[in-house]
Amino acid sequence: MRQSRANTQRVTITDVGAAAGVSPATVSRVLNGTAKVDAALADRVQTAVRTLGYRPNAAAQGLAKGRWGTIGVLVPDLANPYFPEILKAVSAVARANGHRVMIMESEENPAVEPELVADLLRSCDGLLLCSPRMRRDQLVDLADRGHPMVLVNRIVPGLAVPSISVDFYGGTTLICGHLAQLGHREVAYLSGPEASWANGERIRALEAAAAFGLRVTVLPCGATAADGHRAADQILETSATAVVTYNDLVAQGALTKLHQLGIAVPTDLSVVGFDNLSLDWSGQTTLTTVSMPRDNLGRQAADLLEHLMTGTPDTHPRLLPTNLLIHQTTAPPPPH
Repeated sequence: MRQSRANTQRVTITDVGAAAGVSPATVSRVLNGTAKVDAALADRVQTAVRTLGYRPNAAAQGLAKGRWGTIGVLVPDLANPYFPEILKAVSAVARANGHRVMIMESEENPAVEPELVADLLRSCDGLLLCSPRMRRDQLVDLADRGHPMVLVNRIVPGLAVPSISVDFYGGTTLICGHLAQLGHREVAYLSGPEASWANGERIRALEAAAAFGLRVTVLPCGATAADGHRAADQILETSATAVVTYNDLVAQGALTKLHQLGIAVPTDLSVVGFDNLSLDWSGQTTLTTVSMPRDNLGRQAADLLEHLMTGTPDTHPRLLPTNLLIHQTTAPPPPH
């Protein structure tokens, strides 16, 4: 047999066949396991592969086997620090199971999500849809294709797709209880993206806050610090003594604008975030926020997908608990 050419030029399947004395088609069948090959021939092919240092093309093998060794992940915003910890955990689980990870971002645009998912379906064995914004009927259509798929931070009743989410309703309820105990009665909510299921869960909890004696005004906002900065003026047009924000990024922007307006937090106005993100507060007081297990969320989501791809699905929705971290941005309302 010829000596390895790996250091001089790329070894091809034709080279392996010539060294083993078989056709390239036989080499392909041995490497892909797509048909039975005589044991002696298979051994000659494997010896040639080792001697020549041949590396099979992963994409080509995937096409032959109907598998790519890759899982796809769709997220709405890679700039949001909420997602990296989830993605890191997903990557660790995927790597432990011999998979690569392909990530796509919708830039908070629900209209492009189906197209991005279609791209992932062409080259991935399974999908993790993180906080998908697309409509329910579009998710139903995806589920009907039978491709392994797990929803993260989105639960769709009646859809037989594994899903796992943070308990956004429960976390918001904890916020409401805390503010009520401090004596607040008028609360403003800086709302997140309209298509966000998590935002809907927060609003649902806030609507139930009448049981705590709270009256809530929902103000359109968004998911970024810039959104929070722009929306802060709206808070002052209400009678709210406390503001709940969609996430810590929104809280960061709102706090900056409130400081510029001369509003003291929490003396004049209490502010609560969500997600417990590690942000640079530039010397501002520590934010009262809701903490969630993002690492655990990513690991469990990836595990659900691995089980689904190996034929052991778990379609019962999972909810991960949250904790309220009380810091320096909440206090009793100012006296009348």
